[in-house]
Amino acid sequence: MDMINDAGARRPHYPDLAGKVALVTGGSRGIGAATCRALAASGARIAVNGRDHAAIDVVVAAIAADGGTAVPAPGDVTDAAVVGRLRAHVEQTLGPVEVLAVFAGGQGSPVPTVELDPARWQAVLASELTSVYLTVTAFLPAMISRGGGSIITMSSTAGRHPGGANAAYAAAKAGVVMFTRHLANEVARHGVRLNCLAPSAVLNDRMRRSMSAEQLQRLSAVFPLGRVGQPDDIAQAALYLASNASCWVTGVTLDLTGGRVIL
Repeated sequence: MDMINDAGARRPHYPDLAGKVALVTGGSRGIGAATCRALAASGARIAVNGRDHAAIDVVVAAIAADGGTAVPAPGDVTDAAVVGRLRAHVEQTLGPVEVLAVFAGGQGSPVPTVELDPARWQAVLASELTSVYLTVTAFLPAMISRGGGSIITMSSTAGRHPGGANAAYAAAKAGVVMFTRHLANEVARHGVRLNCLAPSAVLNDRMRRSMSAEQLQRLSAVFPLGRVGQPDDIAQAALYLASNASCWVTGVTLDLTGGRVIL
């Protein structure tokens, strides 16, 4: 691993990622977009997935402007047929996927469980858990055949400890943790690694719109490190798990909580 300077910040650079094909689902905004940029900065060729074509194009253009390679790969990853077409598109455009970051989701808004109707329950599980299964199982056979690959899934603090998110989201994110561990054990002999990230509060557009500066300051105070997370905090952890620097790491869930996990 080398260190490079980017806009005044010291960031890790992993030469082994150069030329590798990476797909990031949910890559058009927030953590996903930051992960696309981080992977591209290490030389990976990126397929940016999401449902908002305009937002995808912004990420692709930003990577291209920095000298990287990225292509749009839109699609709803809760639909098995769409995921199959997505896989074919990425393989035809860039080649076989070697790094898979399964980050699509974001349906954690608080809802009392007694008000969580069956349709919403099913929609949240489809978004947060079934989409992970569909995406991973679409790309896993080729990784097994090639004898290697790194898959990174996205859980949440909500899947680790009771909190303010709705129950369906919490159950789904806990399911992502166990799905990752189970599959990591199942495919380790093929050289494929699976690891999971479980962030706490990460600043995003919704938080910026809905929270005042005072509210953000109060939220920051609950974390031992004194601030909420930034998308780049999560992206840098994903970068490590994608690279050979973590070649002896599989089945792990990394809690990214600014130290709150120790309380």
